[in-house]
Amino acid sequence: MVSAMNPRRALRRLARVAGLGALTAAMLPAFLARQRLADEKRRDGVRERWVAAWCGALLAMFGVRVLVQVAGAKGPRRADRSRSFVGLPRDRGHLIVANHRSTADILVLLRAFGGHMVSRADVARWPLLGLAARSVGTVFVDRADAVSGASAVRAMRSLLARGSTVIVFPEATTFPDDVVRPFQSGAFVAALRSGADVVPIGIAYATGSGAAFVNETFGAHLARMAGAEPSDAALCVGEPMIVAPNARAADLRDQAHAEVQRLVLAARRLVDGGA
Repeated sequence: MVSAMNPRRALRRLARVAGLGALTAAMLPAFLARQRLADEKRRDGVRERWVAAWCGALLAMFGVRVLVQVAGAKGPRRADRSRSFVGLPRDRGHLIVANHRSTADILVLLRAFGGHMVSRADVARWPLLGLAARSVGTVFVDRADAVSGASAVRAMRSLLARGSTVIVFPEATTFPDDVVRPFQSGAFVAALRSGADVVPIGIAYATGSGAAFVNETFGAHLARMAGAEPSDAALCVGEPMIVAPNARAADLRDQAHAEVQRLVLAARRLVDGGA
């Protein structure tokens, strides 16, 4: 029902949630058909293009505008939804590690880097979105299950070893502020065993943004984000951390945590400071 108190927000919410379902329902069968017809060497490219188009369209639909600051670049820039935000070398795998502040993080990071997302296990059972996530090679993990955790580490290691990009939120869940919680170690074990580098990322949403998580259920978060005014997010990309063969996973985890925290604070200054 449209709220009598704020009909514009209620209509925006209905339109965006319906648009999310309609866009996914329209694009997914086309992707699956194209994937079946492609030879094995081209399937990764088909998947990357489909994911990029889906994420870009949803960022536009939900009004999330992204400012990007890459280590070594002269200054921040607006992300271009028509192509990847950030280019990474293709000679090795990359483990993208970021703080987690919104459902929109997933769209921002997949659009920026491509690759494979690591997600909580129950997402695989969601209607439509779960099918889409399974279809594009998402790695699912139940963090309360040691067997599931070990299986996810093996899957990440395999992807990284063949030069793929893997995106993970090592905090394991979403938090409402800029304090980066302790990281889980599994993804860093996969990076060590595969020879991949680790790319630290800090994400912040403008103060007051309706896209940012504020201690709520997923359904409530999605509904509030769908009804929100357009807002800015900042993505700060650190220097890739080249992993030494004799490194320890715990040390790598702690170094990445410190760098992500630094980048989160930089992203906060960027998105709220008008840079």
